[in-house]
Amino acid sequence: MYILFYNLFLVLYALGIRIATLFNKKARLWLNGRKKIFDELKQWKVDINSNKIIWVHCASLGEFEQGRPIIEKLKQQYPSCKILLTFFSPSGYEIRKNYSGADGVFYLPLDGKSSAERFISTVKPSLVIWVKYEYWFYYLTQLKNNKIPDILVSAIFRENQPFFKWYGGLWKKILRSFEKIFVQNENSVLLLQSIGLAENVTVTGDTRFDRVMDIIEKNEPLPNALINFCQNKKVIIAGSTWEEDEEEIVHYAKIHSDIKFIIAPHEIDKERLDDIKKLFPNAVFYSEFIKGEHEAQTIIIDNIGMLSKLYKLSTVAYIGGGFNESGIHNILEAAVYGRPIIFGPEYQKFAEANDLIDKKGAFSIENALELETLLDKLFSNEEFLKSASTISKMYVYENRGASQKILQHIYANRLLTN
Repeated sequence: MYILFYNLFLVLYALGIRIATLFNKKARLWLNGRKKIFDELKQWKVDINSNKIIWVHCASLGEFEQGRPIIEKLKQQYPSCKILLTFFSPSGYEIRKNYSGADGVFYLPLDGKSSAERFISTVKPSLVIWVKYEYWFYYLTQLKNNKIPDILVSAIFRENQPFFKWYGGLWKKILRSFEKIFVQNENSVLLLQSIGLAENVTVTGDTRFDRVMDIIEKNEPLPNALINFCQNKKVIIAGSTWEEDEEEIVHYAKIHSDIKFIIAPHEIDKERLDDIKKLFPNAVFYSEFIKGEHEAQTIIIDNIGMLSKLYKLSTVAYIGGGFNESGIHNILEAAVYGRPIIFGPEYQKFAEANDLIDKKGAFSIENALELETLLDKLFSNEEFLKSASTISKMYVYENRGASQKILQHIYANRLLTN
């Protein structure tokens, strides 16, 4: 019965996407990116001329950042293998389609018995790594039937997920398709034990800690104009913001003209950028700022890819998404530089946010008044600021190493050398 409902879901999903293409750009990208996918995959397989393919799948951009340290370590350790990277969402594919760490980047065709069989028979992967989320029944069943080793990395589970409900039969079957599951915390192990799935589960932590450590170790330079803008100033960098975040921040910007702001919105279409520029006092787009001298209080980042490096210029970091149901974006990119971190109330499903709040390295606010009170305390109390900064940085350093543990499993079990 659950297969019937799953197939119905796939049909309705495909239909919904087609309808959404009439008014939604992302839906059009999703559909158009898959139109010739099997022909493109077949040609790619011919071009790379390799029998050893590692298939890494990520739902979107956030999962890619978790998978990236594993991809790059695999390239170093197994240079003869080719990396196939797939995305389900346009938000990941369109930004990382030219990622040089993979030998091929594609959309993942929508799940289905025939599409999964065709995809696996075309690619013939030697090892499959899925990152954190995405549980597609037919793909995982096909991998298991073909005895292709597949592992799930950086997974995290919560008791309100369908795996642990009375109606979760299909979801349990999907989880059993993975040969190995690497989870972020002990609570995930306990939940999997409750449904008889603890045997092939190992706690390694979150690979995003390794990713942000890679960023800080590369220490890529920032433009002098930005460095000068922030030098000897109190700076708030607000990353991955949504409209609701900006509405909370702007009041503080208006009454504290001495503090510099850098806003890096989650989406950078022209309409969004123009709205932010109108909202914040004395604001200028980054692309304009670097062309010459500008007397600005606020710089609005109008490109993708700079944010993770920008946090090093901040005094305090504000992370967006906390006023949406989907929750906050990546706080570790700021924490690795040792910055106090602030975000909205929707953070509970993120282990690192809960941990840092408990340790007093991060803080959640409900409204602009709470934000103002907290920022005033951070800027006026040097010991409070220093303590939160140290806690954030140490938290990242103490939790690195997940990627290497996963690589050790691959090596010890000869998953790429049989």
